[in-house]
Amino acid sequence: MELRKILLTAAVVVLALVAAGPAGHVSAQGGAPATVGWQPLFNGKDLTGWSQVNGTAPYTVVGGAIVGTTVVGSPNSFLATTQTFGDFVFECEVLQEGGPANGGIQFRSESRPDVQNGRVHGYQFEIDPSARAWTGGIYDEARRGWLYPGDLNPRGQAAYQYGRWNLLRIEAIGTSLRTWVNGIPVAHVIDNVTPRGFIALQVHSIGKPEDAGRRTSWRNLRIQTANLTPAPLDDLFIRNMIPNTVSDAEKAQGWRLLFDGTSSDGWRGAHKTAFPDKGWTIENGQVCVLPAAGGESQNGGDIVTTEEFSAFEFQAEAQLTAGANSGIKYFVAEKIDPKGGSAIGLEYQLLDDAAHADAKAGAAGNRTLASLYDLIPRGPMPGGAAIVPRIGDWQHARITVTPKNQVSHWLNGIKVVEYERGSPLFKALVARSKYEKMEGFGLAPAGRFLLQDHGNAVCFRSIKVRPIK
Repeated sequence: MELRKILLTAAVVVLALVAAGPAGHVSAQGGAPATVGWQPLFNGKDLTGWSQVNGTAPYTVVGGAIVGTTVVGSPNSFLATTQTFGDFVFECEVLQEGGPANGGIQFRSESRPDVQNGRVHGYQFEIDPSARAWTGGIYDEARRGWLYPGDLNPRGQAAYQYGRWNLLRIEAIGTSLRTWVNGIPVAHVIDNVTPRGFIALQVHSIGKPEDAGRRTSWRNLRIQTANLTPAPLDDLFIRNMIPNTVSDAEKAQGWRLLFDGTSSDGWRGAHKTAFPDKGWTIENGQVCVLPAAGGESQNGGDIVTTEEFSAFEFQAEAQLTAGANSGIKYFVAEKIDPKGGSAIGLEYQLLDDAAHADAKAGAAGNRTLASLYDLIPRGPMPGGAAIVPRIGDWQHARITVTPKNQVSHWLNGIKVVEYERGSPLFKALVARSKYEKMEGFGLAPAGRFLLQDHGNAVCFRSIKVRPIK
């Protein structure tokens, strides 16, 4: 029996070596031998085919790997391919030593004299060995900031391991941008801003002299550019940056638009049979509340979906003006008499926290942006471009409700509220809120979505939903 075990083990090792590419490398997706269809981007000897763009961090070749080292006084440094690439699948292995250091791999990126004096900008595969663990997230360097923070995929946050070689993969086909770390899917973005550009290895700037000398090594850099087949779809949340569109991947997940960008189809006024004839505009792919000189009572009123929903995932982008107040309500039950005010439902608050007095009302901040209005305050958010809310920018709102009534609010890719609808805690929160006398508040088995007219200028776009079974 021992001899049989030894022979079986040997056979497994041989098969693994056959399926491996250079240095025992196995594709992140498994399957075909690693050399089929791949072209090397690094010859393992020198930096032929690469040139440094921005920064003074040194890049050297050591032991068949490109090694970048952090230095004091340098901005972000990039070692870029002299070629540019449009559609491709890219893989490499990465090892960090000498201390954790933020970094990344740029793709479809550019450096042009007319843009920030040649600063590298474009998509970045984040390398983040910190406790935040956002490796594989997608960042838009020197442009829009975070498109897909790591918090959107907790499973992916555990994939990267500091101090060992990690297999990283980028798939950029058409508008679909996807990442993997050690075979685990991490991010999926749909975007059309930059269809082609170089690939670059980033050594991030450092803030403290003691962080100098930290090393990031890259090896087995390779690319496919022809006969590309997208990897099978997974169940990751897809962040679609193209307004009012649903990609094929989203459709496969069950997503559809609730606002088509051009008409009021699927919407009507709350407590009404038709869409308001004043107070709202639909143009430029946006549905917008107009400011009301006499306050919200003089405007068009709230709008609701003609459909009702129970368990679901909902998302929208909202753009607030200075001092604005609005909200996205769900499980709206028009039968609850609001005494002439807004139709009643659970509310994802939309607010200019810095300028509107409502941010200091309620209890413990439960009327701030993305809070469950008057019930649960928004939790803490990390820093970062396109994460920290800025008035005038588009904010990404997401609401999920499971069949077991587990509810969460997300703001710009960060989960900020979590609760169980109908739980003892939920009922206790309602009992001390402004809804205390409204029987059955927030407990309807199904309800409508509502966009609130609070008399302030607010716009919405990319309003989508998918049922959850």
